[in-house]
Amino acid sequence: MSLWTVLKLFAAVCVLAVMAFTGMLAYHILVRPLGGVFEKIIPNPTEVVGRPPEGDFAKMLDSAELPDIDPGEKAFQKAHELLALGKLDEAREKLTTIINVFPSSSSAPTARRIVGEMNLDEILSTTHMEGKQVHVVKRGNSFLGIAGEHDTSLDIIMHLNNMMELKNIQPGEELVVMPLNFRILIEPQRKTLSFWDGDRFIREYPIIHLGVPGVLPAGKTKISSKIAEVQGKRVAPQSKDYRSSEKLVQIAKPSLLIRGAPEKSEEFPHGIIVRPQDMEEISLLTRVGNEVEIR
Repeated sequence: MSLWTVLKLFAAVCVLAVMAFTGMLAYHILVRPLGGVFEKIIPNPTEVVGRPPEGDFAKMLDSAELPDIDPGEKAFQKAHELLALGKLDEAREKLTTIINVFPSSSSAPTARRIVGEMNLDEILSTTHMEGKQVHVVKRGNSFLGIAGEHDTSLDIIMHLNNMMELKNIQPGEELVVMPLNFRILIEPQRKTLSFWDGDRFIREYPIIHLGVPGVLPAGKTKISSKIAEVQGKRVAPQSKDYRSSEKLVQIAKPSLLIRGAPEKSEEFPHGIIVRPQDMEEISLLTRVGNEVEIR
């Protein structure tokens, strides 16, 4: 027998051996474990057919942790890029999407803060006149009458017109006015107080203390009055001390005050307590008659 014939026979035997091994391996995986060398190659073939994993392979699966996916984070990163490029309107749209669509996202609190600051800058600025009007004073007009006509408050009229106190007004004078038709949402569980224009988020403030007996009942109510005090004494809007006074907002039902935390006391008074600087803004954004929802 020639050497060439021997080589061909050897090659044929090798091919048959590989085919047989492959067939047995397939049987080991798909039908029934065969043990031996096959168990060393594939320790847990039952995993292939959907049975519970065992042994080392099960430990590998247990130790593999899938990353948590925050759908709001990608939108926040895009908004951050737009802010850096100075594209404020597009950035605000992205951040508002996070607030409305992904409220539980880890980025949502920061999105609320940024959007709130952007909104407040526009609301309190006379260079941004969207949503504001110029009222030309007529004979017989009073500040209270002008505030009632435009669904606004003396606080915001004084702020927008840079007035420290209410002075006499003359026919023909112009005053910047802005309707205050915001809805106030109080969420005791989240300890937040927020302003909304319909379904549009405006601004959110943290509640640092909720001084109410029991559970604050859910429901809708209104702001019944606004109060100004200096050292515990009521101050009229015409007073020169009005602008620097402590502001309090009275809710109708349940009868409850929204007020700033005292600066020189560690004890909180009864009511919904916010930071003093936040109370100044809350006073500017509210008027008697605003809808309040406790959720």
